[in-house]
Amino acid sequence: MFRRVDAVTVPVPDLDAGLRFYAETLGHRVRWRNDAVGQAGLELPDGDSELVLTTRQGYEPNWLVESVDHAAEFLAGHGCDLVAAPFDIPVGRAAVVRDPFGNTLVILDLSEGTYPAPEQPHDDGLSGGPEV
Repeated sequence: MFRRVDAVTVPVPDLDAGLRFYAETLGHRVRWRNDAVGQAGLELPDGDSELVLTTRQGYEPNWLVESVDHAAEFLAGHGCDLVAAPFDIPVGRAAVVRDPFGNTLVILDLSEGTYPAPEQPHDDGLSGGPEV
């Protein structure tokens, strides 16, 4: 379901309930669980980033998905409330859902590409750099 994020914590009322939704319903594999600190780390499919369920912290992440329209429909059909229906953004589409635990999840896709990198000044070797 979710494609990429560096690392993010998502509050849940208890780890078992959180794992039922995020691991069983959405299909994210559990990497680790530490009941002493109230956290469980789940894998995201396209990298080394983790989704960390927590009973002690809060956060509102932005999640990259393959298709916002499909993800929003799936999430709405699996216990999430649609806060903002899919809408266009310069790089693709976005939507906002609330999961069964009250967390706001911003989802976006890059169906129109990414923002271009800022242009770098051209170094012609004549402008004030140290001589070699």
